[in-house]
Amino acid sequence: ITIPLKDGMITADDTFKGCENLNNVDLVEGVLLKTVAALHLEKWRNDMNKEIHSINEILPDADAGRYDVIGGGDSGEKAETIQEWIWEVFGKIVDYQEEHQRVLNEAA
Repeated sequence: ITIPLKDGMITADDTFKGCENLNNVDLVEGVLLKTVAALHLEKWRNDMNKEIHSINEILPDADAGRYDVIGGGDSGEKAETIQEWIWEVFGKIVDYQEEHQRVLNEAA
């Protein structure tokens, strides 16, 4: 799937229930990728790119869940895995943006 990196984008744990072939998430080109490209240090950019692409290593191993005859079943882990990944990427980029600003302030 291709999604924007937006908190609250996936609101239900069963959003991808039964989606065994969901193994890859790509981000819509936008502000986040431009922000990563503008980070002051190469190691920060590399770390962020690694974090962004980490979902594609984790997601194939996440349980897809299943439906049962009466409509219930197991919700699986795909949606929760993607939600947690979004929060981790957001947290990391905020930390780097704050550090980036500190570096700029010190240089001024």
